[in-house]
Amino acid sequence: MKRVLVVDDEPSIQTLLRFNLQKEGYEVILADDGKKALELALNETFDFIILDIMLPGLDGMDITKKLRQEKKKTPILILTAKDDPIDRILGLEIGADDYLTKPFSPREVLARMKAIFRRMEPVEITSESTTQTINQLEQLKIGEITADLTNYQVYVNQKQITLTPKEFELLVYFMQRKDRVINRDTLLERIWQFDFDGQTRIVDVHISHLREKIEKDPKHPEYLITVRGFGYKFQEPNK
Repeated sequence: MKRVLVVDDEPSIQTLLRFNLQKEGYEVILADDGKKALELALNETFDFIILDIMLPGLDGMDITKKLRQEKKKTPILILTAKDDPIDRILGLEIGADDYLTKPFSPREVLARMKAIFRRMEPVEITSESTTQTINQLEQLKIGEITADLTNYQVYVNQKQITLTPKEFELLVYFMQRKDRVINRDTLLERIWQFDFDGQTRIVDVHISHLREKIEKDPKHPEYLITVRGFGYKFQEPNK
């Protein structure tokens, strides 16, 4: 049975989510303040976290940031009464997996959760001679960049670098599609799973952050190239 941590200080929201999640077979743990939620998330095992932004003690943004800093990869769905695109982008940039504005339908929460769980499942990839799953393929290597898919680690010139979960997912997506031009809308759909009404800034921000970590000169990238008018592609640098 999957365990879900629901963090919200509104009793009506807690009751609504607990009822609908339990009906779908989830075990539900409740928290109504940020400090308690962070302690639970750090010390217990959960398959999913539903997290309100506005909380007493510690807000949802800080909780998300601290969990990602501690390498906790538990999927996080942020709930908020604010419908501000900047808040939405910020939440996703610091490591949340999705963002939902109140009021919401329990059915939509469940749909978002299922979409995120699907994204975490092994993805089938095809090469010229073999078909494997990400879980079976232990490493990807292009040039001096190596992605260890088993341990979620990335090395550049044999030196380990630190990526956020989204940066890691984005890098692996590109490396699996070497030399293929991928547009921003496709990246939004594949990496973030939802259409953000043309708000492709989040893609550009993540690309910029990724370049700072993998490129010798981020302003003149060798691996992650901009194809003007189309999108981006990942290539092996010319020797």
